[in-house]
Amino acid sequence: MKALILVGGFGTRLRPLTLSVPKPLVEFANKPMILHQIEALKAIGVTEVVLAINYQPEIMLNFLKEFEKKLDIKITCSQETEPLGTAGPLALARDKLIDDSGEPFFVLNSDVISDYPLKEMIEFHRSHGGEASIMVTKVDEPSKYGVVVMEDATGKVEKFVEKPKLFVGNKINAGIYLLNPSVLDRIELRPTSIEKEVFPNIAADRKLYAMVLPGFWMDIGQPKDYITGLRLYLDSLRKKSSSKLATGSHIIGNVLVDESAVIGDGCLIGPDVAIGPGCVIESGVRLSRCTVMRGVRIKKHACISSGIIGWHSTVGKWARVENMTILGEDVHLGDEVYSNGGVILPHKEIKSSILKPEIVM
Repeated sequence: MKALILVGGFGTRLRPLTLSVPKPLVEFANKPMILHQIEALKAIGVTEVVLAINYQPEIMLNFLKEFEKKLDIKITCSQETEPLGTAGPLALARDKLIDDSGEPFFVLNSDVISDYPLKEMIEFHRSHGGEASIMVTKVDEPSKYGVVVMEDATGKVEKFVEKPKLFVGNKINAGIYLLNPSVLDRIELRPTSIEKEVFPNIAADRKLYAMVLPGFWMDIGQPKDYITGLRLYLDSLRKKSSSKLATGSHIIGNVLVDESAVIGDGCLIGPDVAIGPGCVIESGVRLSRCTVMRGVRIKKHACISSGIIGWHSTVGKWARVENMTILGEDVHLGDEVYSNGGVILPHKEIKSSILKPEIVM
């Protein structure tokens, strides 16, 4: 079986982190985002993953080489010379996706994090005999999204309604698809949208089915949702394999700590925190709702609530970081500095407080 991951563009919504690495390689819960997906695909028998990409393919491929060996899965790139939307890349990668088996293939958006119930999706796809299956997830505020209107009993998709003013349903496209090879005959090699053009056409032919995603789902392509996604992911980890989570009197709620990180005395960590490899958390530090990436040092009595601390950065003594502050790679926040929602580009030293949300160039 094969799969295509829509990696796409520049990751502008996750800057300043994506100024250092392509977005799919930004760690989420101590593992590059894209690796969560590749591991889930490998687990259900996918043998080849194609990355549809238009930006820095060399960096991606070099990085994924080691995982290709480790996971024993083939990883290739299909590079766009112009942005092709969400359907064009499938046409471009046609020769990589089609083989003699006639088997369906998976397509995933690279920003989506979930429990990836792919095995169930294969069973669902076989049972309905249609041309394409999409995963949908229930949301509280459907008016912000494109809503999928479907028959509850069969899952057959009737239509799509973009940002509905009146309530038509609460299920939205979750960015995980299983498609028969014949779907490729419906896609031209040009910039085109799978959600707005291809799927409505398949639905009109009554060959599109939707499966409601069990468990959690989040598009983690922007900072606020990244932190929400971390909470949902750690919740799920607690249910599935809680032994991976940290324990101790200094831990509150769900916390993930790399085994090479060092944590000092008198710290209070959690809930919803990920601490990456090689980090040093000095004594008396308070962390909640944040990600601390590889090689970071948090000095004594600093307090971080809600934020992302990029690779090899430092946070000074008694500093206070809150309100979705993001430090890019190698940022040094001085002692006793306060950051209220600062977004700080890589390789900066910050000596004075940031009192309101702003970008520090």
